[in-house]
Amino acid sequence: MRKNIRMEEKMEFQLTIEQIEEWCRIPFDELCKQEGLNAAVRLSDTKEQTMTDIGNLMAEEMIRYNKEGRITRWILPAGPMEQYTTFIDRVNREKISLKNLYVFHMDEFLDWEGRPYPVEEKFCSLRGTMQGGFYDRIDPKLNVPVEQRIWPDIHDPDCFDRKVEEMGGIDTTWAGIGCKGLIAFCEAPHSRYHRITREQFKNGKTRIREINEDTIVALAQRTFGGFYDMVPPMAITVGMKSILTSKRIVFMITTGAWKNTVIRILLMCKEPVLEYPVTFLTQYIPEKILCCDKASCDHPLSHKMKLW
Repeated sequence: MRKNIRMEEKMEFQLTIEQIEEWCRIPFDELCKQEGLNAAVRLSDTKEQTMTDIGNLMAEEMIRYNKEGRITRWILPAGPMEQYTTFIDRVNREKISLKNLYVFHMDEFLDWEGRPYPVEEKFCSLRGTMQGGFYDRIDPKLNVPVEQRIWPDIHDPDCFDRKVEEMGGIDTTWAGIGCKGLIAFCEAPHSRYHRITREQFKNGKTRIREINEDTIVALAQRTFGGFYDMVPPMAITVGMKSILTSKRIVFMITTGAWKNTVIRILLMCKEPVLEYPVTFLTQYIPEKILCCDKASCDHPLSHKMKLW
């Protein structure tokens, strides 16, 4: 009996190498033609075109909800940031009011003692990143009211989830996805001593956690030339429970080879697996849109490369 339970736990966690390889070998020009993809694909030639497309999607949703007299509820990341340039330009130029927008911020970095960094540290403080790179660039007469900018709080982690529930859930989550399928810092569980089930992960709440080492490597390479010590070691992050209240999720993926494999898993995997948290999003959120560039959507194995 115990052996069967262990096999069940393993199946919850991992995809097989053979399955991932099969998806990665699909030729680029055939990928978007596959039947039953988990997300609608909006493919652009370049990263710049992709981020402009996303910024326009954001503006169009705000315009539509404003016309309907609706409150808009978004989960926003502090990275990627490029899409905000198009969005903010349109907000300021077209006088798009953000007074009815509630922004739920995904996460915040913490130092080794679990405390937030000063907001003046623009990278380590994601609150500082969003203040300078988002809010400070918007016409004050149009801007999101301060009380409608909701951040995860180390002193009251449940506050974030309570507010999402009070607001009736999220309209759209705008999300970058990590190379192992993370959203925010909802990363694959890594402990060899403690296991959680898919159901527990699906219902995970806002929490403080140490950042997985593979995420530290990715962030260090992308921003600090591999200087790992510059990457904060901890974060407070929204959990799957609140994210999965979203009516729509827009995946924003433009970092090339880092994301070739996870895009294939996002589009093709038909059940949630803990190894790639993005699979929960594709299975439980009603509307999914993948915005990406060709370099991120391609895969070296699709060019007849031999695995071994």
